Amino acid sequence: MDLIFTTARYALVTLALTSLTGCGYFLGDGGMFRDKSEDYKTAPEVAVLKVPDGKDSAALREIYAIPEVEDQLILVGEFEVPRPIPLVAGAADEVVRIQKLGADSWALIAIAPGQVWPQVRSFISSAGIQIARMDARAGVMETAWVELDGQEQPSRFRFRIDQGVQRGNSELHVLQMYQSVDPGYWPQKSDNSQQESEMLRGVAQYLANSTDSAPVSMVANRGIDASGKISLHEAPEGYSYLRVGLNFDRAWASLSKALETATFEITDKNRSAGEYFVRFLGPDANEEDGWFDWVFDGDEEHPMAGRQLLVTMSHLEEAAVSIRIDAIDPSQSLAKREEQSMLTLIKGSIN
Repeated sequence: MDLIFTTARYALVTLALTSLTGCGYFLGDGGMFRDKSEDYKTAPEVAVLKVPDGKDSAALREIYAIPEVEDQLILVGEFEVPRPIPLVAGAADEVVRIQKLGADSWALIAIAPGQVWPQVRSFISSAGIQIARMDARAGVMETAWVELDGQEQPSRFRFRIDQGVQRGNSELHVLQMYQSVDPGYWPQKSDNSQQESEMLRGVAQYLANSTDSAPVSMVANRGIDASGKISLHEAPEGYSYLRVGLNFDRAWASLSKALETATFEITDKNRSAGEYFVRFLGPDANEEDGWFDWVFDGDEEHPMAGRQLLVTMSHLEEAAVSIRIDAIDPSQSLAKREEQSMLTLIKGSIN
């Protein structure tokens, strides 16, 4: 009896000691499941893996690559503390809106492509449509053939997600086609523009209702650049300009809207020469532009208000243009700080 009692008591003591030391055994610095969240601080730097010639190295790209700084400006010789300039001028509240230019239409979405991708996929699935092909890196999703009510021929749709003009924005394009003999063929324009328009409106509404809870696709996030298509640069000759990665037609239309949003009045224009003649109205032209309070009490007029300016757009390459701004009167040329502040206003308003 005494032996049984002693053994039981020993077991209880052992159990108590195990309970007291168990946390350290499993979770302490020397435990089986120790905290490794700080290991990166002492991790050695290793060379990048080299892939043999002819092999695909796309899978070895940095997951969290540090983007290049796009604004390449030379500082002004004499530094003067500038008045505040908005980070994003004329930013709209709409998360999703449909844009049109001629026969083309697309959805502009104020979230990154990596978030748009899973939402479009979810929309297609919830609509009961099968997905025939997906390429997250290219941002392309194609459906199987669908029998639509009232249509004699089945249709299929291609969804293409591109980076937006502004950083962190996306564009969604929809293409529709009727059944053809060649399964790999896609037309340049939709066979039925009404079906394209209805599908675009449907997915745009779905995105607008679900952007707050949008997940992120890491594959799409890495494959589709979200850095935007617009950046501020300085030419070797000394002037500043905007580089916009759009074709001339779309950039011309976008610039017109951007000038009005950024409180410029367009007094004349010459499309063949790529010129907008404008007058800067200043913040008083839009009472909602509270970010543009150049003087703390807000009573003094903006120093550039009323200036007559010339905005010039020129071709850089097939899908890129440059935008410059200066005074119409050469004797009243803009100072570098004034030139850059006006371009920054336009930059934040182009979509």
